[in-house]
Amino acid sequence: MSKRIGVLTAGGDCPGLNAVIRSVVKCAETHGYEVVGFLRGYEGLVDPVSYVSLNSNNTTGILSTGGTILGSTNKGRFAAATGINDRLDLDPVLLAGVKATFEQLNLSGLICIGGDGSLAVAQQFHELGLPVVGVPKTIDNDLSSTAFTFGFFSAVFCATDALDRLHTTAASHERVMVLEVMGRHAGWIALYAGIAGGGDVILIPEIPWTFDAVCDAIIAREHKGKKFTLIVVAEGALLPDVGMVTQDKSESQKQVRLGGIGAYVGREVERRLGKETRTVVLGHLQRGGNPTTFDRVLATQFGAHAVRLIVEQKFGQMVTYNPPNVESAAIIDAIHLSTVKLQSSAVQAARALGISFGDGSKEPPFKYVEPV
Repeated sequence: MSKRIGVLTAGGDCPGLNAVIRSVVKCAETHGYEVVGFLRGYEGLVDPVSYVSLNSNNTTGILSTGGTILGSTNKGRFAAATGINDRLDLDPVLLAGVKATFEQLNLSGLICIGGDGSLAVAQQFHELGLPVVGVPKTIDNDLSSTAFTFGFFSAVFCATDALDRLHTTAASHERVMVLEVMGRHAGWIALYAGIAGGGDVILIPEIPWTFDAVCDAIIAREHKGKKFTLIVVAEGALLPDVGMVTQDKSESQKQVRLGGIGAYVGREVERRLGKETRTVVLGHLQRGGNPTTFDRVLATQFGAHAVRLIVEQKFGQMVTYNPPNVESAAIIDAIHLSTVKLQSSAVQAARALGISFGDGSKEPPFKYVEPV
């Protein structure tokens, strides 16, 4: 009987998923494995089992395309995460159905491509004794054990391009422009895009901020003759005295949808300063489109290394990027939330550039440490 590997894409889509799939197929064929791709994420594993055979012919040309040819879903019967690090145990009947599918298709391994919630599902498969490996996928870059996840820099590229465009119109009309970006509980996209796109104020979940400090930063720019300001705000940044701004009520077995803080910031800045303000919400534009060169290379390496883990029977592992190498770590250790550290080099560099984080910090951006 032929050796067979399964692959699926779960959770929200992002650029680079097809690059992983292509890499898995090409590398698996090199090692003598057939590849089947399960449709609509984990849903394709059971009731009804839904999959397609993948080969070098029907995956040709997908390296540069966004989305996923296998489809995905971030809701349904396999919702294993409800919050930051929470876990819901899956229905035993559902797990039994998954195990039966593994046996029916004689899978030597299953490659699960997803973020923290999706990989929490893979961890439960591993605990059941099923041969799984994980590939980290999230534009939020919020998984621990890996320096970067593919999809992140494609999202940052989109947000940076938006800031480039907003810069010229903001300067022309002497306006405050507020750009709201994704990221959930981590401020990576806002931080990197803010630096790359010349943002003046960056508001992220990790740094408490106030409207007084934000307005002070805008006024300080006015005094320097700079009549416009670009504000980048992460969707999960905490509104002073309010907390997270959500689009719906929190429900069990469901991650609450974030969004709307940009409008709050824009209205309050305009009310306080009387300065014309406009707000732009990028939303799913950050998830769409073709992957950047970096994400294509990283996704391709991830796919190749995932196949290697299966060949070497190193299950329960997630591939990781530890520059310049691709390595692996236990899924259980990798699915914890990774957030921006306040003393990280990126934050220090932003402060040195004069970027405000809305916290009114007067500390020097770089702290000299006496050598031991």
